[in-house]
Amino acid sequence: MTTLNVQDGLLALTFPGWERLMAGRGGYSVAVSAVDSVEVLPDWSSEVLGWRTGLVISGLRKLGTFRHPDGTRRLVSMTRGLPLLRIRLRDREVGAGFDELLVSAPEAAELASELDALARP
Repeated sequence: MTTLNVQDGLLALTFPGWERLMAGRGGYSVAVSAVDSVEVLPDWSSEVLGWRTGLVISGLRKLGTFRHPDGTRRLVSMTRGLPLLRIRLRDREVGAGFDELLVSAPEAAELASELDALARP
């Protein structure tokens, strides 16, 4: 399962094992200062994510890079049944090519609080 950590001013995602193949990367990191907003959703988003590179198991798992028709580029690791963090980045350049991160995590509320506290000193 994808892990999300906040340490030393960085937000880091790690894609273990087979997830690294579907995500096209072993990990991703961005400065916490690049975070514009954080939202916790009770379960995964059913919105249209757009064209993808990665994996979709309908109703269960979404993992990879998605580009919405409006141009929004997202790095996604969603699992049904877990709370979802929607992390909006200030701009694509500081987000290393991404506008949003959508990540399911059991500790989503705690991570959101931590990110909010660090991103808005």
